[in-house]
Amino acid sequence: MNSDPEAMNLTMSTDLAVPATGRDTGVPWHYGDPLREQRRLATAAGVVDRRNRDVLVVPGDDRLGWLHSISSQHLTALTDGDATEDLVLSPHGHVEQHWQVTELGGQVWIDTEPGAAPGVLEYLTKMRFLKRVEPTDVSADWAVLSLVGPATGDVLAAAGLPVPERAGRAVPLPDGGFVRRMPWPGQDAADLLVPAAAADETFERLVRAGADRAGLWAFEALRVEAVRPRLGLETDHRTIPHEVGWIGPAVHLDKGCYRGQETVARVQNLGRPPRKLVLLHFDGESDELPAPGTPVESGGRAVGFLGTALHHHELGPIGLAVVKRSLAEKPTAEVAFTVAGHAVAIDAGLSE
Repeated sequence: MNSDPEAMNLTMSTDLAVPATGRDTGVPWHYGDPLREQRRLATAAGVVDRRNRDVLVVPGDDRLGWLHSISSQHLTALTDGDATEDLVLSPHGHVEQHWQVTELGGQVWIDTEPGAAPGVLEYLTKMRFLKRVEPTDVSADWAVLSLVGPATGDVLAAAGLPVPERAGRAVPLPDGGFVRRMPWPGQDAADLLVPAAAADETFERLVRAGADRAGLWAFEALRVEAVRPRLGLETDHRTIPHEVGWIGPAVHLDKGCYRGQETVARVQNLGRPPRKLVLLHFDGESDELPAPGTPVESGGRAVGFLGTALHHHELGPIGLAVVKRSLAEKPTAEVAFTVAGHAVAIDAGLSE
């Protein structure tokens, strides 16, 4: 665990926490050295406070079949401890909601973007009809912490907490909630859903077990490196799942009818989507990077938009963007892109 000097130096007092802003207000952005925090998530393990995420529960005998019919993922076959991603689409197939779904203890847990719970609850209530389900917003009572890094399993074990055997599985915690093994953002990761009153104690318990404190900047840097989209940052009102890599992780192609399925099937069967999520590298070392939503331009015209942009501990200034597929897949030498005057290049490994 934390036996080397770098790890010991990084375990800082929470007094050094620099708060996040915007949609992530309420959690630490970093603890004084964000690039070192990223390295620890990439090489050992760090714990990230993500308690700003919203949480809902759906108990009731009809929960799995009902949720299966109103969302994009195949949920009827979930067994106790299964976890997956899920989307709610518009009638035209545009992404409206993104959920992390966990079936555990006779109910479905949904955790989602900060501030999204009222919209999720409104949708679930509207679609309830006569089903035996009771969707409830429990965001005030639960908190999400994320443990990220190749030493994730070792830290959980050292903390005396259960270790799910693989990604996509969750196991209950003694005092309620669960540990859910995740396939991203790094080599290994686990989300812990814990009672809000116990969040600080659980966070420090993981630190004592060998994790370093890491801010949301470090988590987001690994997410961007992995080219994983985030609703509202790498999506807009026109986004369809194919454009941002959600076919498979959050959309099941072999299931019954659900809202937006016609668009999903048509794009899957007849052609490629018009836009593509790509990883951008910014030219030069700029301290200030453009905000999400800034147009990506080529030849003097907008060809897409920027999502998350930040500084990575190895790659330097990077970002995710959604751009026209016809341009994104051209050889990098044939097309030039800019964002707010910054020259950017699409990662060569993603342009084919």
